[in-house]
Amino acid sequence: MKIISLRPISLAALALFASLSLALAEGNKTPVVGDKAPLVEGKDQDGKTWKLGDEVGKKVVLLYFYPKDDTKGCTKEACGLRDRMGDLKKDNVEVIGVSFDSVDSHQKFISKYSLNFPLLADTDGKIADTYGVRMPEKSMARRVSFLIGLDGTIQHVTDAPSADVHLSEMKEAIAKLAVK
Repeated sequence: MKIISLRPISLAALALFASLSLALAEGNKTPVVGDKAPLVEGKDQDGKTWKLGDEVGKKVVLLYFYPKDDTKGCTKEACGLRDRMGDLKKDNVEVIGVSFDSVDSHQKFISKYSLNFPLLADTDGKIADTYGVRMPEKSMARRVSFLIGLDGTIQHVTDAPSADVHLSEMKEAIAKLAVK
């Protein structure tokens, strides 16, 4: 008879396995390049409904999820997108930010930093869950950006904690779309 030795599993590894299993069981898979973008909708900072389905075929959409309004990395990313808005508009790109923050929080964040694009208030996490970006056991999204082409497919995904990585990767991905 052969004895099998089982190594202890760390709590962190167990928690990660459990959260991934839960996400898979609920179907909350993060879309990848080539997938059709889930056609979500939500309320922006002014309470107006924004629908991705209304933009497909008209604009390239940079749908980016971020953890929290007015925090260091999230402010850096939002201001970086704000500062590039002229180029983004020339490339027919609409920027939409999404977090679990409230309409009121979004209004303050936009006002404080003169942001020039809508922020969706995903207070119940439905949009984040649809895109599989909710942090395990938190009412907060991971920093994940999706570049959605005119045909409604995911053209590029950046899933990294660094705002700088998101800004540089999206700039490159948009430049590649403009060349096509």
